Amino acid sequence: MRLTELKLPLDHSDSDLHDAILKRLGIAVDELVGYSIFRRSHDARKPSAIVFIYTLDVEVKNEKDLLARLQGDRHVGPTPDTAYHFVAKAPQTPATPRPIVIGTGPCGLFAGLILAQMGFRPVILERGKTVRERTQDTWGLWRKGQLNPESNVQFGEGGAGTFSDGKLYSQIKDPQYRGRKVLTEFVKAGAPPEILYVSKPHIGTFKLVTMVENMRAEIEALGGEIRFQSRVEEIDIEHGQVCGLRLADGETLAATHIVLAVGHSARDTFAMLHQRGVHIEAKAFSIGVRIEHPQSLIDRARFGKNAGNSLLGAADYKLVHHCKNGRSAYSFCMCPGGTVVAATSEPGRVVTNGMSQYSRNERNANSALVVGVTPADYPGSDTDPLAGIAFQRHWESLAFEAGGGNYNAPAQRVGDFLAGRPSTDLGSVLPSYTPGVHPTDLARCLPDFVVAALRESLPAFGREIAGFAMDDALLTGVETRTSSPIRITRDEEFQSLNTRGLFPAGEGAGYAGGILSAAVDGIKVAEAVALSMTRKTSPD
Repeated sequence: MRLTELKLPLDHSDSDLHDAILKRLGIAVDELVGYSIFRRSHDARKPSAIVFIYTLDVEVKNEKDLLARLQGDRHVGPTPDTAYHFVAKAPQTPATPRPIVIGTGPCGLFAGLILAQMGFRPVILERGKTVRERTQDTWGLWRKGQLNPESNVQFGEGGAGTFSDGKLYSQIKDPQYRGRKVLTEFVKAGAPPEILYVSKPHIGTFKLVTMVENMRAEIEALGGEIRFQSRVEEIDIEHGQVCGLRLADGETLAATHIVLAVGHSARDTFAMLHQRGVHIEAKAFSIGVRIEHPQSLIDRARFGKNAGNSLLGAADYKLVHHCKNGRSAYSFCMCPGGTVVAATSEPGRVVTNGMSQYSRNERNANSALVVGVTPADYPGSDTDPLAGIAFQRHWESLAFEAGGGNYNAPAQRVGDFLAGRPSTDLGSVLPSYTPGVHPTDLARCLPDFVVAALRESLPAFGREIAGFAMDDALLTGVETRTSSPIRITRDEEFQSLNTRGLFPAGEGAGYAGGILSAAVDGIKVAEAVALSMTRKTSPD
Protein backbone atom coordinates (compact mmCIF):
# COMPACT_ATOMS: atom_id res chain seq x y z
CA MET A 1 0.00 0.00 0.00
CA ARG A 2 1.09 3.61 -0.62
CA LEU A 3 1.58 5.99 2.33
CA THR A 4 2.21 9.66 1.51
CA GLU A 5 3.11 12.87 3.35
CA LEU A 6 4.85 11.23 6.30
CA LYS A 7 6.94 13.98 7.91
CA LEU A 8 9.95 13.54 10.16
CA PRO A 9 12.60 15.94 11.51
CA LEU A 10 15.94 16.30 9.75
CA ASP A 11 17.85 14.30 12.36
CA HIS A 12 15.53 11.28 12.45
CA SER A 13 16.84 7.72 12.43
CA ASP A 14 15.71 4.61 10.55
CA SER A 15 13.98 3.39 13.71
CA ASP A 16 12.16 6.73 13.93
CA LEU A 17 10.85 6.17 10.41
CA HIS A 18 9.81 2.62 11.28
CA ASP A 19 7.95 3.79 14.39
CA ALA A 20 6.29 6.64 12.48
CA ILE A 21 4.85 4.16 9.98
CA LEU A 22 3.38 2.05 12.77
CA LYS A 23 1.87 5.08 14.47
CA ARG A 24 0.53 6.59 11.23
CA LEU A 25 -1.19 3.35 10.21
CA GLY A 26 -2.20 2.41 13.73
CA ILE A 27 -0.74 -1.09 13.55
CA ALA A 28 1.39 -3.30 15.79
CA VAL A 29 5.02 -4.18 15.10
CA ASP A 30 4.21 -7.71 13.93
CA GLU A 31 1.69 -6.38 11.36
CA LEU A 32 4.37 -4.51 9.39
CA VAL A 33 6.02 -6.86 6.91
CA GLY A 34 8.31 -4.26 5.29
CA TYR A 35 8.51 -0.96 3.45
CA SER A 36 10.47 0.84 0.72
CA ILE A 37 10.96 4.53 0.00
CA PHE A 38 9.24 5.67 -3.19
CA ARG A 39 10.01 9.37 -2.76
CA ARG A 40 11.85 11.52 -0.20
CA SER A 41 11.89 15.31 -0.25
CA HIS A 42 12.51 18.03 2.30
CA ASP A 43 10.64 21.16 3.31
CA ALA A 44 13.08 23.99 4.14
CA ARG A 45 10.61 26.85 4.26
CA LYS A 46 11.52 27.12 7.96
CA PRO A 47 15.32 26.73 7.97
CA SER A 48 15.35 26.17 11.72
CA ALA A 49 12.86 23.30 11.46
CA ILE A 50 13.59 21.44 8.22
CA VAL A 51 11.61 18.23 7.80
CA PHE A 52 11.84 15.24 5.46
CA ILE A 53 8.65 14.20 3.67
CA TYR A 54 8.27 10.54 2.69
CA THR A 55 6.15 8.61 0.23
CA LEU A 56 6.42 4.94 1.14
CA ASP A 57 5.29 1.62 -0.27
CA VAL A 58 4.34 -0.45 2.75
CA GLU A 59 3.63 -4.16 2.99
CA VAL A 60 1.37 -5.17 5.89
CA LYS A 61 -0.61 -8.16 7.04
CA ASN A 62 -4.35 -7.94 6.43
CA GLU A 63 -3.88 -5.14 3.88
CA LYS A 64 -7.51 -5.32 2.71
CA ASP A 65 -8.85 -4.77 6.22
CA LEU A 66 -6.41 -1.91 6.87
CA LEU A 67 -7.31 -0.13 3.62
CA ALA A 68 -10.98 -0.46 4.49
CA ARG A 69 -10.36 1.03 7.94
CA LEU A 70 -8.38 3.96 6.49
CA GLN A 71 -10.46 4.50 3.35
CA GLY A 72 -11.21 8.11 4.32
CA ASP A 73 -7.51 8.94 4.66
CA ARG A 74 -6.28 10.61 1.45
CA HIS A 75 -2.66 9.76 2.30
CA VAL A 76 -3.23 6.01 2.35
CA GLY A 77 -4.22 3.83 -0.60
CA PRO A 78 -3.24 0.96 -2.86
CA THR A 79 0.21 1.12 -4.42
CA PRO A 80 -0.15 2.08 -8.11
CA ASP A 81 1.34 -0.07 -10.84
CA THR A 82 4.52 1.78 -11.83
CA ALA A 83 5.99 -1.03 -13.93
CA TYR A 84 6.61 -0.27 -17.59
CA HIS A 85 4.51 -2.23 -20.10
CA PHE A 86 5.60 -2.48 -23.73
CA VAL A 87 2.91 -1.54 -26.23
CA ALA A 88 4.03 -3.81 -29.06
CA LYS A 89 6.48 -6.44 -30.21
CA ALA A 90 8.33 -6.42 -33.51
CA PRO A 91 7.01 -8.90 -36.07
CA GLN A 92 9.33 -11.73 -37.07
CA THR A 93 9.22 -10.60 -40.71
CA PRO A 94 8.97 -6.79 -40.74
CA ALA A 95 7.13 -5.25 -43.68
CA THR A 96 9.11 -2.00 -43.50
CA PRO A 97 12.79 -1.02 -43.14
CA ARG A 98 14.29 -0.76 -39.67
CA PRO A 99 13.26 2.43 -37.83
CA ILE A 100 15.85 5.20 -37.78
CA VAL A 101 16.51 7.47 -34.82
CA ILE A 102 18.45 10.69 -35.44
CA GLY A 103 20.29 11.87 -32.33
CA THR A 104 21.68 10.22 -29.19
CA GLY A 105 20.63 12.71 -26.52
CA PRO A 106 18.28 11.44 -23.80
CA CYS A 107 15.33 11.50 -26.20
CA GLY A 108 17.10 9.59 -28.96
CA LEU A 109 18.73 7.14 -26.56
CA PHE A 110 15.45 6.19 -24.96
CA ALA A 111 13.60 6.06 -28.26
CA GLY A 112 16.31 3.70 -29.51
CA LEU A 113 16.39 1.68 -26.29
CA ILE A 114 12.63 1.11 -26.16
CA LEU A 115 12.52 0.17 -29.85
CA ALA A 116 15.40 -2.24 -29.28
CA GLN A 117 13.72 -3.76 -26.23
CA MET A 118 10.60 -4.35 -28.35
CA GLY A 119 12.71 -6.08 -30.99
CA PHE A 120 12.71 -3.45 -33.76
CA ARG A 121 16.53 -3.26 -34.09
CA PRO A 122 16.72 0.51 -34.70
CA VAL A 123 19.48 2.30 -36.58
CA ILE A 124 20.60 5.33 -34.54
CA LEU A 125 22.52 8.10 -36.28
CA GLU A 126 24.63 10.65 -34.39
CA ARG A 127 26.44 13.53 -36.09
CA GLY A 128 28.94 13.81 -33.23
CA LYS A 129 31.36 11.41 -31.63
CA THR A 130 31.18 8.82 -28.86
CA VAL A 131 30.76 10.31 -25.42
CA ARG A 132 34.42 9.98 -24.39
CA GLU A 133 35.79 11.36 -27.66
CA ARG A 134 33.26 14.15 -27.48
CA THR A 135 34.30 14.96 -23.93
CA GLN A 136 37.89 15.49 -25.11
CA ASP A 137 36.68 17.84 -27.86
CA THR A 138 34.55 19.76 -25.36
CA TRP A 139 37.54 20.22 -23.08
CA GLY A 140 39.39 21.53 -26.14
CA LEU A 141 37.03 24.51 -26.18
CA TRP A 142 37.07 24.96 -22.42
CA ARG A 143 40.84 24.73 -22.02
CA LYS A 144 42.21 26.00 -25.32
CA GLY A 145 39.39 27.97 -26.95
CA GLN A 146 39.26 25.49 -29.83
CA LEU A 147 35.75 24.67 -31.08
CA ASN A 148 34.80 21.54 -33.01
CA PRO A 149 31.40 22.40 -34.60
CA GLU A 150 30.47 18.71 -34.85
CA SER A 151 31.63 17.60 -31.38
CA ASN A 152 30.89 19.88 -28.44
CA VAL A 153 28.46 20.51 -25.58
CA GLN A 154 25.52 20.34 -27.99
CA PHE A 155 26.52 17.55 -30.39
CA GLY A 156 27.64 14.03 -29.58
CA GLU A 157 26.59 10.92 -27.71
CA GLY A 158 24.55 11.79 -24.64
CA GLY A 159 23.33 15.15 -25.94
CA ALA A 160 23.51 18.50 -24.20
CA GLY A 161 22.36 16.92 -20.93
CA THR A 162 25.71 15.17 -20.55
CA PHE A 163 27.32 18.51 -19.70
CA SER A 164 24.73 19.70 -17.23
CA ASP A 165 23.72 19.08 -13.64
CA GLY A 166 22.20 15.79 -14.75
CA LYS A 167 18.84 16.82 -13.28
CA LEU A 168 16.30 14.01 -13.44
CA TYR A 169 13.12 15.73 -12.37
CA SER A 170 10.39 17.45 -14.31
CA GLN A 171 6.94 18.96 -13.93
CA ILE A 172 5.43 17.01 -16.81
CA LYS A 173 2.29 14.97 -16.25
CA ASP A 174 3.24 11.31 -16.28
CA PRO A 175 0.23 9.11 -15.49
CA GLN A 176 1.84 6.11 -17.18
CA TYR A 177 5.01 6.38 -15.03
CA ARG A 178 7.31 6.51 -18.03
CA GLY A 179 9.62 8.64 -15.93
CA ARG A 180 9.99 5.67 -13.59
CA LYS A 181 11.12 3.61 -16.56
CA VAL A 182 13.76 6.25 -17.32
CA LEU A 183 15.11 6.24 -13.77
CA THR A 184 15.08 2.44 -13.62
CA GLU A 185 17.09 2.19 -16.84
CA PHE A 186 19.54 4.80 -15.56
CA VAL A 187 20.11 2.81 -12.37
CA LYS A 188 20.61 -0.34 -14.45
CA ALA A 189 23.18 1.62 -16.47
CA GLY A 190 25.11 2.65 -13.36
CA ALA A 191 23.32 5.61 -11.76
CA PRO A 192 23.12 5.77 -7.94
CA PRO A 193 20.00 3.86 -6.75
CA GLU A 194 18.95 6.91 -4.73
CA ILE A 195 17.68 8.60 -7.90
CA LEU A 196 14.68 6.30 -7.64
CA TYR A 197 13.42 8.02 -4.50
CA VAL A 198 15.00 11.43 -3.84
CA SER A 199 12.71 14.25 -4.94
CA LYS A 200 15.29 16.09 -7.05
CA PRO A 201 17.64 13.42 -8.34
CA HIS A 202 20.75 14.34 -10.28
CA ILE A 203 23.75 12.48 -11.61
CA GLY A 204 26.47 14.76 -12.96
CA THR A 205 28.67 14.53 -16.04
CA PHE A 206 31.25 11.97 -14.94
CA LYS A 207 28.60 9.38 -14.02
CA LEU A 208 26.54 10.15 -17.13
CA VAL A 209 29.46 9.26 -19.40
CA THR A 210 29.63 5.66 -18.19
CA MET A 211 25.84 5.33 -18.10
CA VAL A 212 25.51 6.46 -21.72
CA GLU A 213 28.12 3.91 -22.76
CA ASN A 214 26.26 1.14 -20.93
CA MET A 215 22.97 2.09 -22.58
CA ARG A 216 24.67 2.03 -25.96
CA ALA A 217 25.95 -1.47 -25.22
CA GLU A 218 22.45 -2.70 -24.35
CA ILE A 219 20.95 -1.25 -27.53
CA GLU A 220 23.63 -2.97 -29.59
CA ALA A 221 23.20 -6.25 -27.70
CA LEU A 222 19.50 -6.17 -28.61
CA GLY A 223 20.28 -5.79 -32.31
CA GLY A 224 20.31 -2.02 -32.61
CA GLU A 225 23.00 -0.18 -34.52
CA ILE A 226 24.54 3.15 -33.47
CA ARG A 227 26.59 5.07 -36.03
CA PHE A 228 28.66 8.10 -35.02
CA GLN A 229 29.89 11.00 -37.15
CA SER A 230 26.89 10.35 -39.37
CA ARG A 231 25.25 13.70 -40.00
CA VAL A 232 21.94 13.60 -41.84
CA GLU A 233 22.19 15.88 -44.87
CA GLU A 234 18.75 15.30 -46.37
CA ILE A 235 15.49 13.52 -45.57
CA ASP A 236 13.78 12.17 -48.67
CA ILE A 237 10.04 12.80 -48.80
CA GLU A 238 7.68 11.61 -51.52
CA HIS A 239 3.99 12.52 -51.56
CA GLY A 240 4.10 13.55 -47.90
CA GLN A 241 5.78 10.31 -46.71
CA VAL A 242 9.41 9.86 -45.68
CA CYS A 243 11.13 7.23 -47.76
CA GLY A 244 14.76 7.55 -46.71
CA LEU A 245 17.63 9.88 -45.93
CA ARG A 246 21.07 10.85 -47.16
CA LEU A 247 24.12 11.26 -44.94
CA ALA A 248 26.80 13.91 -45.31
CA ASP A 249 29.18 11.32 -46.81
CA GLY A 250 26.67 10.54 -49.57
CA GLU A 251 25.35 7.23 -48.22
CA THR A 252 21.59 6.74 -48.44
CA LEU A 253 19.35 4.71 -46.14
CA ALA A 254 15.80 3.58 -46.80
CA ALA A 255 13.33 4.48 -44.07
CA THR A 256 9.59 4.81 -43.55
CA HIS A 257 9.81 5.64 -39.81
CA ILE A 258 12.28 8.31 -38.65
CA VAL A 259 12.49 9.63 -35.10
CA LEU A 260 13.85 13.18 -35.17
CA ALA A 261 15.59 13.69 -31.81
CA VAL A 262 18.26 16.20 -32.82
CA GLY A 263 18.21 18.58 -29.83
CA HIS A 264 17.61 22.31 -29.80
CA SER A 265 20.85 23.35 -31.51
CA ALA A 266 20.67 21.38 -34.80
CA ARG A 267 20.05 24.57 -36.72
CA ASP A 268 21.22 23.23 -40.08
CA THR A 269 18.83 20.30 -39.74
CA PHE A 270 15.95 22.66 -39.00
CA ALA A 271 16.82 24.66 -42.13
CA MET A 272 16.89 21.47 -44.23
CA LEU A 273 13.49 20.37 -42.92
CA HIS A 274 12.03 23.80 -43.59
CA GLN A 275 13.39 23.72 -47.13
CA ARG A 276 11.85 20.28 -47.65
CA GLY A 277 8.47 21.67 -46.62
CA VAL A 278 8.10 20.00 -43.21
CA HIS A 279 5.66 21.99 -41.08
CA ILE A 280 7.52 24.12 -38.53
CA GLU A 281 6.28 26.89 -36.24
CA ALA A 282 8.16 29.58 -34.34
CA LYS A 283 7.81 29.29 -30.58
CA ALA A 284 8.71 31.19 -27.44
CA PHE A 285 11.96 30.66 -25.56
CA SER A 286 14.05 32.69 -23.10
CA ILE A 287 17.41 34.45 -23.05
CA GLY A 288 19.56 36.03 -20.37
CA VAL A 289 22.71 35.37 -18.38
CA ARG A 290 24.27 33.04 -15.82
CA ILE A 291 24.65 34.30 -12.25
CA GLU A 292 27.22 32.96 -9.76
CA HIS A 293 27.30 33.21 -5.97
CA PRO A 294 29.32 31.41 -3.31
CA GLN A 295 27.48 28.15 -2.68
CA SER A 296 27.86 28.80 1.04
CA LEU A 297 25.74 31.94 0.69
CA ILE A 298 22.89 29.97 -0.90
CA ASP A 299 23.22 27.22 1.72
CA ARG A 300 22.92 29.71 4.60
CA ALA A 301 19.99 31.50 3.00
CA ARG A 302 18.10 28.27 2.39
CA PHE A 303 19.08 26.06 5.33
CA GLY A 304 20.12 28.48 8.08
CA LYS A 305 21.89 26.66 10.91
CA ASN A 306 21.53 23.40 8.96
CA ALA A 307 23.73 24.63 6.10
CA GLY A 308 26.33 22.02 5.28
CA ASN A 309 24.27 19.08 6.52
CA SER A 310 25.27 16.12 4.35
CA LEU A 311 21.67 14.87 4.18
CA LEU A 312 20.59 18.13 2.56
CA GLY A 313 23.55 18.58 0.26
CA ALA A 314 24.06 21.83 -1.65
CA ALA A 315 21.03 24.12 -1.61
CA ASP A 316 19.21 25.18 -4.75
CA TYR A 317 16.57 27.79 -5.51
CA LYS A 318 13.79 28.63 -7.94
CA LEU A 319 12.87 32.28 -8.45
CA VAL A 320 10.47 34.25 -10.60
CA HIS A 321 9.58 37.95 -10.82
CA HIS A 322 6.88 39.59 -12.90
CA CYS A 323 8.27 42.88 -14.18
CA LYS A 324 6.71 46.27 -14.87
CA ASN A 325 7.48 45.96 -18.59
CA GLY A 326 5.18 42.95 -18.81
CA ARG A 327 8.02 40.42 -18.87
CA SER A 328 8.84 37.67 -16.42
CA ALA A 329 12.38 37.01 -15.25
CA TYR A 330 13.14 33.67 -13.67
CA SER A 331 15.91 31.31 -12.65
CA PHE A 332 16.49 28.32 -14.88
CA CYS A 333 18.67 25.20 -14.73
CA MET A 334 20.07 26.03 -11.30
CA CYS A 335 23.35 24.16 -10.66
CA PRO A 336 24.36 23.90 -6.98
CA GLY A 337 28.09 23.58 -6.42
CA GLY A 338 28.70 23.71 -10.14
CA THR A 339 30.34 25.62 -12.95
CA VAL A 340 29.34 27.86 -15.85
CA VAL A 341 30.35 26.23 -19.14
CA ALA A 342 31.00 27.30 -22.72
CA ALA A 343 28.16 25.77 -24.74
CA THR A 344 28.39 27.17 -28.25
CA SER A 345 28.17 24.87 -31.26
CA GLU A 346 28.94 27.50 -33.90
CA PRO A 347 32.16 29.46 -34.59
CA GLY A 348 32.20 33.12 -33.63
CA ARG A 349 29.52 32.85 -30.98
CA VAL A 350 29.43 32.61 -27.18
CA VAL A 351 26.76 30.62 -25.36
CA THR A 352 26.69 29.77 -21.64
CA ASN A 353 25.16 26.88 -19.75
CA GLY A 354 25.61 25.37 -16.30
CA MET A 355 26.69 21.97 -15.01
CA SER A 356 27.49 20.16 -11.77
CA GLN A 357 29.19 16.92 -10.92
CA TYR A 358 27.43 14.38 -8.72
CA SER A 359 29.21 15.71 -5.62
CA ARG A 360 28.11 19.32 -6.22
CA ASN A 361 31.11 20.49 -4.24
CA GLU A 362 32.48 23.33 -6.38
CA ARG A 363 32.74 26.70 -4.64
CA ASN A 364 30.02 28.51 -6.63
CA ALA A 365 26.34 28.08 -7.22
CA ASN A 366 25.13 29.15 -10.65
CA SER A 367 21.84 29.53 -12.43
CA ALA A 368 20.50 31.07 -15.58
CA LEU A 369 18.53 34.28 -15.08
CA VAL A 370 16.41 34.57 -18.18
CA VAL A 371 13.53 36.53 -19.62
CA GLY A 372 10.83 35.18 -21.91
CA VAL A 373 10.97 35.92 -25.63
CA THR A 374 8.03 35.40 -27.99
CA PRO A 375 7.93 35.30 -31.80
CA ALA A 376 6.60 38.88 -31.68
CA ASP A 377 10.02 39.95 -30.34
CA TYR A 378 12.08 38.86 -33.31
CA PRO A 379 11.63 40.16 -36.88
CA GLY A 380 10.31 37.93 -39.62
CA SER A 381 8.65 35.30 -37.42
CA ASP A 382 5.30 35.82 -39.15
CA THR A 383 6.78 34.52 -42.42
CA ASP A 384 9.88 32.61 -41.35
CA PRO A 385 9.51 29.98 -38.60
CA LEU A 386 13.32 29.95 -38.22
CA ALA A 387 13.51 33.65 -37.31
CA GLY A 388 14.13 32.79 -33.66
CA ILE A 389 17.38 31.09 -34.65
CA ALA A 390 18.58 34.29 -36.31
CA PHE A 391 17.61 36.17 -33.14
CA GLN A 392 19.66 33.78 -31.00
CA ARG A 393 22.65 34.02 -33.33
CA HIS A 394 22.58 37.81 -33.24
CA TRP A 395 23.03 37.99 -29.46
CA GLU A 396 25.49 35.08 -29.39
CA SER A 397 27.67 36.91 -31.93
CA LEU A 398 27.55 40.13 -29.92
CA ALA A 399 28.56 38.16 -26.82
CA PHE A 400 31.54 36.74 -28.73
CA GLU A 401 32.63 40.28 -29.61
CA ALA A 402 32.00 41.61 -26.09
CA GLY A 403 34.08 38.77 -24.65
CA GLY A 404 37.08 39.63 -26.80
CA GLY A 405 36.54 37.45 -29.87
CA ASN A 406 38.32 34.38 -28.45
CA TYR A 407 35.45 32.43 -26.81
CA ASN A 408 35.96 34.24 -23.52
CA ALA A 409 32.57 35.24 -22.18
CA PRO A 410 31.46 38.79 -21.34
CA ALA A 411 30.95 39.18 -17.60
CA GLN A 412 29.79 41.89 -15.21
CA ARG A 413 29.47 42.30 -11.47
CA VAL A 414 25.88 42.62 -10.30
CA GLY A 415 26.58 45.97 -8.66
CA ASP A 416 27.89 47.39 -11.93
CA PHE A 417 25.03 45.88 -13.93
CA LEU A 418 22.44 47.46 -11.65
CA ALA A 419 24.26 50.81 -11.81
CA GLY A 420 24.47 50.70 -15.62
CA ARG A 421 28.27 50.90 -15.75
CA PRO A 422 30.74 48.46 -17.34
CA SER A 423 32.80 46.25 -15.07
CA THR A 424 36.54 46.74 -15.28
CA ASP A 425 37.51 44.04 -12.80
CA LEU A 426 36.04 41.19 -10.79
CA GLY A 427 35.22 40.98 -7.11
CA SER A 428 35.18 38.23 -4.52
CA VAL A 429 33.14 35.81 -6.66
CA LEU A 430 35.62 34.19 -9.00
CA PRO A 431 34.26 33.03 -12.38
CA SER A 432 34.09 29.31 -13.12
CA TYR A 433 33.64 29.75 -16.88
CA THR A 434 36.50 28.55 -19.05
CA PRO A 435 38.31 29.55 -21.27
CA GLY A 436 37.81 32.78 -19.28
CA VAL A 437 35.74 35.93 -18.90
CA HIS A 438 36.18 39.54 -19.97
CA PRO A 439 34.70 42.24 -17.67
CA THR A 440 32.45 44.51 -19.72
CA ASP A 441 28.87 45.78 -20.04
CA LEU A 442 26.39 42.96 -20.66
CA ALA A 443 23.87 45.44 -22.03
CA ARG A 444 25.97 45.27 -25.21
CA CYS A 445 24.76 41.73 -25.91
CA LEU A 446 21.22 41.56 -24.55
CA PRO A 447 17.93 43.09 -25.75
CA ASP A 448 16.92 46.24 -23.90
CA PHE A 449 13.78 44.60 -22.49
CA VAL A 450 15.87 41.76 -21.06
CA VAL A 451 18.29 44.21 -19.43
CA ALA A 452 15.40 46.17 -17.91
CA ALA A 453 13.70 43.03 -16.61
CA LEU A 454 16.90 41.68 -15.04
CA ARG A 455 17.71 45.01 -13.39
CA GLU A 456 14.26 45.06 -11.82
CA SER A 457 14.27 41.39 -10.80
CA LEU A 458 17.69 41.17 -9.13
CA PRO A 459 16.77 43.35 -6.11
CA ALA A 460 13.48 41.44 -5.84
CA PHE A 461 15.35 38.15 -5.76
CA GLY A 462 17.65 39.66 -3.12
CA ARG A 463 14.62 40.11 -0.90
CA GLU A 464 13.90 36.38 -1.19
CA ILE A 465 17.49 35.18 -0.79
CA ALA A 466 19.71 37.34 1.37
CA GLY A 467 22.79 38.34 -0.60
CA PHE A 468 21.46 37.34 -4.01
CA ALA A 469 21.93 40.88 -5.37
CA MET A 470 25.35 41.33 -3.70
CA ASP A 471 27.64 43.67 -5.64
CA ASP A 472 30.26 40.99 -6.30
CA ALA A 473 27.88 38.31 -7.60
CA LEU A 474 28.92 37.63 -11.18
CA LEU A 475 26.83 37.69 -14.35
CA THR A 476 28.15 35.86 -17.43
CA GLY A 477 26.55 36.06 -20.87
CA VAL A 478 24.76 34.94 -22.82
CA GLU A 479 22.25 32.16 -22.14
CA THR A 480 20.21 31.72 -25.33
CA ARG A 481 19.48 28.01 -25.65
CA THR A 482 17.00 27.50 -22.86
CA SER A 483 14.70 25.68 -25.28
CA SER A 484 14.16 25.26 -28.98
CA PRO A 485 13.02 28.40 -30.85
CA ILE A 486 10.84 26.21 -33.08
CA ARG A 487 8.22 23.50 -32.83
CA ILE A 488 8.00 20.77 -35.45
CA THR A 489 4.31 20.26 -34.85
CA ARG A 490 3.00 16.70 -34.67
CA ASP A 491 -0.42 15.06 -34.66
CA GLU A 492 -2.08 12.68 -32.22
CA GLU A 493 -0.01 9.82 -33.64
CA PHE A 494 3.22 11.75 -32.87
CA GLN A 495 3.94 12.26 -36.58
CA SER A 496 4.65 15.53 -38.38
CA LEU A 497 1.48 17.33 -39.40
CA ASN A 498 2.33 17.07 -43.08
CA THR A 499 5.03 14.40 -43.31
CA ARG A 500 4.03 10.82 -42.56
CA GLY A 501 6.70 8.67 -41.02
CA LEU A 502 8.56 11.61 -39.47
CA PHE A 503 8.28 11.58 -35.67
CA PRO A 504 9.53 14.90 -34.17
CA ALA A 505 10.66 14.33 -30.59
CA GLY A 506 12.31 15.91 -27.59
CA GLU A 507 13.73 19.36 -27.00
CA GLY A 508 14.65 20.09 -30.61
CA ALA A 509 11.09 19.53 -31.79
CA GLY A 510 9.76 21.72 -28.99
CA TYR A 511 8.23 18.95 -26.88
CA ALA A 512 10.55 18.67 -23.88
CA GLY A 513 12.87 20.61 -21.61
CA GLY A 514 15.49 18.70 -19.66
CA ILE A 515 16.83 15.17 -19.46
CA LEU A 516 13.81 13.47 -17.90
CA SER A 517 11.11 15.07 -20.03
CA ALA A 518 13.15 14.47 -23.19
CA ALA A 519 13.66 10.82 -22.28
CA VAL A 520 9.94 10.39 -21.53
CA ASP A 521 9.09 11.96 -24.88
CA GLY A 522 11.51 9.56 -26.54
CA ILE A 523 9.62 6.65 -24.96
CA LYS A 524 6.26 8.04 -26.15
CA VAL A 525 7.53 8.46 -29.69
CA ALA A 526 9.11 4.99 -29.69
CA GLU A 527 5.73 3.58 -28.68
CA ALA A 528 4.06 5.49 -31.51
CA VAL A 529 6.62 4.17 -34.02
CA ALA A 530 6.14 0.60 -32.79
CA LEU A 531 2.37 0.86 -33.02
CA SER A 532 2.59 2.39 -36.48
CA MET A 533 4.89 -0.39 -37.65
CA THR A 534 2.50 -3.00 -36.27
CA ARG A 535 -0.59 -1.05 -37.41
CA LYS A 536 -2.13 -0.54 -34.00
CA THR A 537 -3.69 2.42 -32.21
CA SER A 538 -1.35 5.22 -31.06
CA PRO A 539 -0.41 5.67 -27.36
CA ASP A 540 -1.97 8.28 -25.08
